[in-house]
Amino acid sequence: MLKRFLYPLIALLFILFVFTTSALLFPIAVVIWLFTAPFDQNLRALHMFTCFWASLFIWVFPPWSVKIIGRENVDPKSTYVIVSNHQSVVDILTAFTLFVHFKWISKAELFSIPLIGWNMHLNRYVRLQRGRKGSIRKMYKACEDHLRQGSSIYLFPEGTRSETGKVKPFKEGAFVLAKRTNLPVLPIVINGSKNAVPKNSFNFHGRSDVTMEILPPVLPDPDLPAAELADQIRELIKSRVEEELI
Repeated sequence: MLKRFLYPLIALLFILFVFTTSALLFPIAVVIWLFTAPFDQNLRALHMFTCFWASLFIWVFPPWSVKIIGRENVDPKSTYVIVSNHQSVVDILTAFTLFVHFKWISKAELFSIPLIGWNMHLNRYVRLQRGRKGSIRKMYKACEDHLRQGSSIYLFPEGTRSETGKVKPFKEGAFVLAKRTNLPVLPIVINGSKNAVPKNSFNFHGRSDVTMEILPPVLPDPDLPAAELADQIRELIKSRVEEELI
């Protein structure tokens, strides 16, 4: 009975904290953008600040913790097509705790969120309007440009969150980009986030200990079709997802 009233209250307080903090941090992001954009082509400084901004929501919320395994598999000087399984909206926050430079691919609606969406615009993250072929073509072009300019791209190749935690089929887009640019795919396994904020819910659901495991990068075989590369990476991730081992 207590949880029935306490958990929605915690969720409401967290949402209020997010927007209050964002109102304070967005002006700082604008200042960073103004002073660094002229000589920081990839907006690395602004992205690092955004990583701090997003990580703050994890750090100040004790029921959520993030453990990162395999940092040695990331070379900060390299460019990757980063892919991971997707269990919860919290996955987005946990990805920022990596403090690795990348551009998000995100659905267009998120760019309309006050403050947070505006910051996504400043960072030149890539928007995607699902179901529109023109938007998909623009997305591919923007991603390829970012990759060739030295910015990694982060995608959830399942396309949407998994309700069960089991890994859904991977779409080919990320792997087409890796083959076009001849850049390595960096697979990341996320465990423990499924119950933090389940799909179709913004309620609090108790403690969640999230683990991000960074696997060694995989350089695409030029003779391997994108669909087969997608299946190969999916099997790597799937073999380490807890819900797949039950």
